[in-house]
Amino acid sequence: MWSNPAFDEHEKLTLVHDRASGLAAIIAIHSTHRGPSAGGTRFWHYANPDDALTDALRLSQGMSFKNAMADLPMGGGKAVILAPKDGTKTPEMLAAFGDAVEALGGRYVTAEDVGISEADMVAVSKRTAYVTGLPADDDGAGGDPGPYTAHGIYLGLAAAVRHRLGRSLKGVHVAIQGTGSVGGGLARLLARDGARLTLADVDHARAAALATDLGAAAVGADDIMTTPCDVFSPNALGGILNSGSIAALDCAIVAGGANNQLATADHGRELAARDILYAPDYVLNGGGIIAVTYEYLARREGVAVSTDTIDARIAGIPGRLEAIWHEADASGQPANLVADAMARRAIGR
Repeated sequence: MWSNPAFDEHEKLTLVHDRASGLAAIIAIHSTHRGPSAGGTRFWHYANPDDALTDALRLSQGMSFKNAMADLPMGGGKAVILAPKDGTKTPEMLAAFGDAVEALGGRYVTAEDVGISEADMVAVSKRTAYVTGLPADDDGAGGDPGPYTAHGIYLGLAAAVRHRLGRSLKGVHVAIQGTGSVGGGLARLLARDGARLTLADVDHARAAALATDLGAAAVGADDIMTTPCDVFSPNALGGILNSGSIAALDCAIVAGGANNQLATADHGRELAARDILYAPDYVLNGGGIIAVTYEYLARREGVAVSTDTIDARIAGIPGRLEAIWHEADASGQPANLVADAMARRAIGR
């Protein structure tokens, strides 16, 4: 761990192995400076276990930055469950994982992520109270955070279009990679405003069906990043922006919800060198964590919460992006490094 390039003075790394259930998991706590570390659990098959460690380290750091830039009283953490090759997920695994979260005594609060469903989080919540992203209760707290994430991305993408292109979304061509809960929700919001859309997903049938519904175009998953457009919006897995893919982009803006879009921080410089405006992902996609944080505070601490409260906090995303872009313009630094510096100050580093 100590020599892993993704290690960033993480406070705690827990390796979990439960022989009875077969659970193998990693829980990474990057920072508790602002409060308990919060971040989802990913269920994924890693061909190389070292990749699972790197994922946990990078994603937990990203959650520290995301929560800080959303001004939430939470630190940053993340968990990955190393799925077997056949993808088997059992109740016993989820129970053992819940026990591992509980053993941390509240230093880590978990939620759903790739490969984990709301039902899985309900199962985990039977073993620990340190979980959020549960079905809505009688007070309205809870439910799918995906629409909140999509709404924040929509607001931030519109701000990017105003900043770089000086126009509204009507007629703007957006190429969306990933049409799941977040990417699909974003597409519907953009279509409502008259944007022209090109969609792609590894599940081509899903992208094609949504394209038909919205009057959009659909292309293959391998073609979306080279589609000429005004905005490229990555909303699938991360690490896609590297030297080769950046050179092939034909857009003015990159703004999407995928975590860790840049393969390395230096790739932000390559975007800037090509005069492509970048919306740092952990600022843009903060809507979901805002929603589940308020849900957690409502359930755990009895804090009053309403959709208006959540919407008001999400409405701050464009202003935070504008502050980043203005500082980037003034300093000559790429937007991702400006955002990182702001986030580090916010977590006492």
